[in-house]
Amino acid sequence: MGSFSKITEQSSRYNHLERMSVGELLQHINEEDQRIAEAVRQALPQIETLVTAIEPRMKRGGRLFYVGAGTSGRLGVLDASELPPTFGVSPDWVVGIIAGGDEALRSAIENAEDDKEQGWKDLQKFLPTADDTVLGIAASGTTPYVIGALKNARKQGLLTGCITSNPNSPLAAVSDYPIETIVGPEFVTGSSRMKSGTAQKMVLNMISTSLMIRMGRVKGNRMVKMKLTNAKLRDRGTRMIQESLGLSYDEAERRLLDAGSVDKVLK
Repeated sequence: MGSFSKITEQSSRYNHLERMSVGELLQHINEEDQRIAEAVRQALPQIETLVTAIEPRMKRGGRLFYVGAGTSGRLGVLDASELPPTFGVSPDWVVGIIAGGDEALRSAIENAEDDKEQGWKDLQKFLPTADDTVLGIAASGTTPYVIGALKNARKQGLLTGCITSNPNSPLAAVSDYPIETIVGPEFVTGSSRMKSGTAQKMVLNMISTSLMIRMGRVKGNRMVKMKLTNAKLRDRGTRMIQESLGLSYDEAERRLLDAGSVDKVLK
């Protein structure tokens, strides 16, 4: 692992950042950000293969676990936590696990990512089965916490995938379906919360959204199973019903609140 070359640690294409004006900083960050979508596009075949492999497992009741440390872990927890209100699914269907636990969402936990056994220990709390999938997220592709989790998951017959920003990484080597988004050196050298983190967020959006659509959680282009947890979502659901059934706003809202979800009204 020591000889593994990390693009994510290579020197920025820009120097003397402290001498740049605000306008120059923003322009150059934006220039670098434009590389991200192309890097994700290049990885589309890898993403498709992984999603296609996960779908039948989830249809059999399997779960999807995101495992990461630091920024990568936070992004996994973020994506997982947004799915229940958006698609009306149980919070234990897609689960985000971060090195150091919930405290690490707000504060860096010293050495949490360096424990190669803890990732699998954290996964075991969920009693994983062979229909489950573990997706490791690590820009470097070398995080021991994530590698250990995937290595053990694979031994136990779980499906494994990863998202990394370095090609041919140790993490990819223990993944059945590696996804490599090669975004290049960061604007601030080594700051993988920037381009690498954005690429991870884009890929997670793709994976979870396409899976939720394939699992029947969307009708047409609407989130018909979303939970009515606030006024904005109740209004959105009311308008869906109003447009679909040609009702007045008040009548659509009444039916929505009686039924509890858009899809129950539109059945």
